[in-house]
Amino acid sequence: MDKKNALRAGAVVAGSTLMMLLMTSPALALTRDDGDDPGPGLSVGETLGLYVAAPIVLFLVIAGLVVVGEKKSHKQHQG
Repeated sequence: MDKKNALRAGAVVAGSTLMMLLMTSPALALTRDDGDDPGPGLSVGETLGLYVAAPIVLFLVIAGLVVVGEKKSHKQHQG
């Protein structure tokens, strides 16, 4: 890719990113919709458990299953 095409691609990406940021105004989130009934907020512990601990545990379980599967597959090919 030559320099001109790289500059054009960068301008397109920067422009589209700027437009997306301008179109999603956080000020609109302050007005409530009719019938909006949010539940109670999450505590710090619940938030950390849901968004930090749960993904880490899921990653470790999936990685463990892959390792066990690879070891079984490797043994079958040798023996």
